[in-house]
Amino acid sequence: MTTAAPYRSTVQAQARDGFGRLLRAEWTKLRSVPRWMLTLAASVLVTVLVALLIAAGARTSGSGGGERPPAAGITDQGHLTYRTMTGDGTLVARVASQDGGHAWAKAGLMIRGDVRRGAPYAAIAVTPGHGVRMQTGYRPGGAGAASGGAAPRWLRLTRAGTTVTGYESADGRAWRRVGAVRLAGLPATAAAGLFVAVPDTVRVRRSFGGETVSGEPADTRATFDGVALTPSSGAAAGPWHDRGGPGGTAGGRPDGSRRDGGAFTLAGSGDVGPDLFADDITQTTLTGVLIGQTAVVALAVLFVTAEYRRGTIRTTFAASPRRGRVLAAKAVVAGSAAFAAGLAAVSASLLLAAPVLRSHGMAPPPLTDGPVLRAAAGTAALLAVIAVFSLAMATIMRRSAPAITVVLLLLLVPQIVATGLPVPAARWVERLTPAAGFAIQRTLHRYDTAIGPWAGFGVLCAYTACALAAAAWLLKRRDA
Repeated sequence: MTTAAPYRSTVQAQARDGFGRLLRAEWTKLRSVPRWMLTLAASVLVTVLVALLIAAGARTSGSGGGERPPAAGITDQGHLTYRTMTGDGTLVARVASQDGGHAWAKAGLMIRGDVRRGAPYAAIAVTPGHGVRMQTGYRPGGAGAASGGAAPRWLRLTRAGTTVTGYESADGRAWRRVGAVRLAGLPATAAAGLFVAVPDTVRVRRSFGGETVSGEPADTRATFDGVALTPSSGAAAGPWHDRGGPGGTAGGRPDGSRRDGGAFTLAGSGDVGPDLFADDITQTTLTGVLIGQTAVVALAVLFVTAEYRRGTIRTTFAASPRRGRVLAAKAVVAGSAAFAAGLAAVSASLLLAAPVLRSHGMAPPPLTDGPVLRAAAGTAALLAVIAVFSLAMATIMRRSAPAITVVLLLLLVPQIVATGLPVPAARWVERLTPAAGFAIQRTLHRYDTAIGPWAGFGVLCAYTACALAAAAWLLKRRDA
């Protein structure tokens, strides 16, 4: 018995083949013009050279006490008086008084994996202006407030496995749960104790083309009583130790602790948490993209306007009457070429600049680090989207010089203007313009961060989508 073969439509396959042929034709146009390929190579070369020049001129500013943090973007200072605790247990104390610092000065309890800078921790603290806070990690937004005022205040931290729960009380009898955190990899033997910390007083002065950030250490002091560390196993806790802040007793800062019977007095400076004024080494290394993008913009614009200038666009439309498909093919080819060039430029910049930075006392994160990998791949995608945006603007304007000028103004002017504006106004400029796309290069959250990396990239994509839609609409309605 013969079985008839099922019918399969060839319309979709022909459409796919047709677009594939269109892509090959547009790619042939791009690679057949030597100066266009040289433009892509120039984009890579300029980006890498700028990265090396920046690395050659970089110098570490060091830290107050000669001890640098283990990772960029965090600060782990203040003063900690601690004992070792094995297994689960409870730490209780009353913050009897708190002096000095400002509204964000902290005095409270902390459990951490070890006393090395940057170790995972959970803390509960009294603050003069923000109540009782439960805090963990070194990223912004990791703290939660509870009802309750300033000192005097009872605090309690309870460890159960890798979970640490914080409580606060006005009288030491009626406890209110503040929050709980899980510390991945918290060892069986941890450090538990009392701490004080306070952010520096920082002033930012901005002018067009630069800014000056100056800071002065703030001091805080707190007295604790009713201190009790009770391991659940019943084993005795170790003796009390001190881990000071960056300054010790130097420079007149009274960092240290004093014990008088059952009362402790701690004094210190420096904060525990994100360093909102840290230099983003990765983003700085990728600054050359601001110059390298000029070649990408010029290439994408000429990829369209050259055909209009020579009149060959009529031949293109005669061979492929569906003009929207032609625009899409050009966008895919230009974006792919820019992505490949961007990936090469970014990878070479980060890899070649790293040893130069290390020789100057800097500690650049490895390329395999999550945020760095996102910044590298994201910057290549950024150049791809910029190429498509430029191509769309060129289709709208049909002239090279105006299209290149408008695209570069939209990408560069907001970043220049933002440097001369107050930080709140600068944030809005960087959020609402195509320049928001450069947020994809950030690996640290800073005081002037306007928008998240992917959200900023999304803003640029939205502008590009609107420009492409307008270009497609005009392309269908205007004569070639």
